[in-house]
Amino acid sequence: MTAYVYAATRTPFGRFNGALAGVRPDDLAAHVITALLAQTPAPIDEVIWGNANGAGEENRNVGRMAALLAGLPTTVPGSTVNRLCGSSLDAAMIASRAIETGDAEIVLAGGVESMTRAPWVLPKPAKGFPPGDLTAVSTTLGWRLVNPRMPAEWTVSLGECNEQLQEKFAISRVRQDEFAARSHRLAAKAWSDGFYDDLVAPVEGLTRDEGVRPDSSPEKLAGLKPSFRKDGTITAGNASPLSDGASAVLIGSAAAADVIGQQPIAAIRGRGAFALDPQEFGYAPVEAANRALKRAGVTWDQVGAVELNEAFAVQSLVCVDAWGIDPEIVNTKGGAIAIGHPLGASGGRILGTLAKVLRERNERYGVAAICIGVGQGLAMVLENLEAGR
Repeated sequence: MTAYVYAATRTPFGRFNGALAGVRPDDLAAHVITALLAQTPAPIDEVIWGNANGAGEENRNVGRMAALLAGLPTTVPGSTVNRLCGSSLDAAMIASRAIETGDAEIVLAGGVESMTRAPWVLPKPAKGFPPGDLTAVSTTLGWRLVNPRMPAEWTVSLGECNEQLQEKFAISRVRQDEFAARSHRLAAKAWSDGFYDDLVAPVEGLTRDEGVRPDSSPEKLAGLKPSFRKDGTITAGNASPLSDGASAVLIGSAAAADVIGQQPIAAIRGRGAFALDPQEFGYAPVEAANRALKRAGVTWDQVGAVELNEAFAVQSLVCVDAWGIDPEIVNTKGGAIAIGHPLGASGGRILGTLAKVLRERNERYGVAAICIGVGQGLAMVLENLEAGR
């Protein structure tokens, strides 16, 4: 049995402490569920939701909470998946397996993250009333409360990981800045052309992605100081920003078309996961995508569009180089450097964008891929069923 994508939507992605800072993550999640089902009404068998934090207002199974807040029947089960940056793509993969095995007919997958509202946490002391100070730890991004048994080279910052990747593959600062400027340029053009109009559900007065800078250029980006090493290449301009947002994807069986009242927009043909040393996480999408394509019976020369989450320009360039594909088919509507990267929501964003890009370009096969902190990557292959018609 084949699983299909029937619809997708997301919120605009907000800047850290920006327009969505006042919105709880469970409300963001409920918002996209409501918006998607208003667009494509369907009886949902299950909700599978992604979230990377889980320490704040999205705690205790935000997938179930969001379904209740959105007004779904209390009989619809909900679960929450945490594969960090890949959480919502993982949710879609799990949903597709449920369809393929016959466990469900229609599943709502998605994800949410409010990096602005991520709390500080205090570890419980070993004994009551400690005489010294306790340190509050930010849960916004990266390692926290690290187990001392973890090797030090595994637990360096995400930025340092990518500086190491830059050294290994000799990705220049110039290439990174050019890639980042392209992301902003293409995102701004996609918004101006109306591409995102039916993919994005406005919230709290925000109608567009808040971080897109149409006037960005390699020259302007070249003036930014390195963020992680004094002589490094990674800056705030060629890395994805901290963001807030949510995404949702409706996945169903072939028979679900009669229930939903519309035909699917893409078929899910392959899935892939891969893991390696934690500090090399930026390279993990390479093999994840290769595995997904092999399982789909598709080769890279058949792929007409790629949505690769731009955690950092350097890791995106390393992946594109390794695949040996035309860079012009990658992120043609902009990427996370411009649009934003609300961790648990990004997988759903790239999946929904890919399905629409394939239809717009009349391409048959596309790949959605994402790198994940602590050394993992995920990828999914979509087929546009209308290609060539």
